Amino acid sequence: MATVKKELSMEQREELLETLKARFEKNMHRHEGLEWEKVQAKLDEQDEKLWSLNEMETTGGEPDVVGYDEQKDEFIFYDCSPETPKGRRSVCYDREALESRKNHKPENSVIDMATAMGIELLTEEQYRALQQLENVDLKTSSWVQTPPAIRELGGAIFCDYRYGQVFVYHNGASSYYSSRGFRGSLRV
Repeated sequence: MATVKKELSMEQREELLETLKARFEKNMHRHEGLEWEKVQAKLDEQDEKLWSLNEMETTGGEPDVVGYDEQKDEFIFYDCSPETPKGRRSVCYDREALESRKNHKPENSVIDMATAMGIELLTEEQYRALQQLENVDLKTSSWVQTPPAIRELGGAIFCDYRYGQVFVYHNGASSYYSSRGFRGSLRV
């Protein structure tokens, strides 16, 4: 099996950094007090993380900085697209759920895609924190990390924003819908 080269060309790198910088500057409410130069300095040191951000971008996630972890000296990126990323929809929760489907299998699973992209699936807590920055998923929904006890019983959880609040729902992990995808996070 061929391994994917997790590196961007110089042109891709420059284009992505321009996009990320423009988004950072346009959305200062997501990261008050942080400076782009410090974010870019971190990105310049970590080609594989830049590759993951490009994967987030090309699948429609619109990644942006949402915080900084002082103890670990890491900037935290989330997918900030208004709706769940288009390039990550119509997927069931994990490999086990995908393999359990007899008919009409989706092409992929959330966990497999996130792993291949080098990102983490948002937790319910992170999803709620994102909603504090701005309301997303007004028409769509996003799978979130599911507690093992729920997953062991065949379920998985997802969230959306309706009627002025975040709703957390459950579904069979093998289900998939054209309006449900997933949001990720990345620490740089």
